[in-house]
Amino acid sequence: MVARDAVVAGLPELSGTGRCLVMGVVNITPDSFSDGGEWFEPDAGVQHGLELLADGADILDVGGESTRPGAVRVDEEEELRRVIPVIGRLAAAGAVVSVDTTRAAVAERAVAAGARLVNDVSGGLADPAMAEVVAETGTAYVAMHWRGHSDVMDDLQQYDDVVTDVRDELGARLAALHDAGVAPVQVILDPGLGFAKAGSLNWPLLAHLDALHALGRPVLVGASRKRFLGHLLAPAGGDPAPPLARDDATAAISALAAHAGAWCVRVHATRASVDAVRVAAAWDAACTTQEKTPPGRDAVAHPVHETEATP
Repeated sequence: MVARDAVVAGLPELSGTGRCLVMGVVNITPDSFSDGGEWFEPDAGVQHGLELLADGADILDVGGESTRPGAVRVDEEEELRRVIPVIGRLAAAGAVVSVDTTRAAVAERAVAAGARLVNDVSGGLADPAMAEVVAETGTAYVAMHWRGHSDVMDDLQQYDDVVTDVRDELGARLAALHDAGVAPVQVILDPGLGFAKAGSLNWPLLAHLDALHALGRPVLVGASRKRFLGHLLAPAGGDPAPPLARDDATAAISALAAHAGAWCVRVHATRASVDAVRVAAAWDAACTTQEKTPPGRDAVAHPVHETEATP
């Protein structure tokens, strides 16, 4: 069994699917880098979540605090005010809801409101009480690689080898969470693309997801609309491509990450990534079928018809 197909606590219908899942982002913030607060009001946030669900999202990730570089933190009460009504309404509509928070109190209230997964970009480092809440609720938990809050993270991107360092630091978080009572079956790992990582540091992490799979837990990849894609797509000598112009590149990463065994991709525009992970699943299935085909049987197993051979 590959890490992608490992059982995840509290998500039986999303465990062992044999394909990469798609998590749709629902930002209930006025200052998100990706959508500029378009879904800030609760009604708009709920409607957007339902649209992502209709486009094929498996999980909806609701967040009330921006983690873009340089973002200023909001207080706990404001974060709760933003996310709890949206989580409750989306969960009541039948969605599998995740809460994107670093605060234990917000996670606890969100789970009570219907969230089934806690997506913590700090991996439990921002709030020492988070591990206790996760252990007591038994909910699924995404632990991301993190070195500091948004206002300082760009100063913390020194690595000897980014793949080895991220793997080892995530391994240490996994061990610390276990010591605090969190069962391994609850944990999903995230390499934290863009968090304390300049553009060029993200590509080795994507190219070596197998290093993270070696830790034995599913991996979530969150590349959607991030800065390193904007720099990649910039015209020669020009400014980075704006966030909304990065969705095609995001879908390409979704396909590649799915083929590399990612458990889930976290994206802002779900439809293209839903298609992308389906392509990856079909590709993987064809590879497996071909490996099982006896030598010399290709012509029988894969006949070519005239209509298929026509240019």
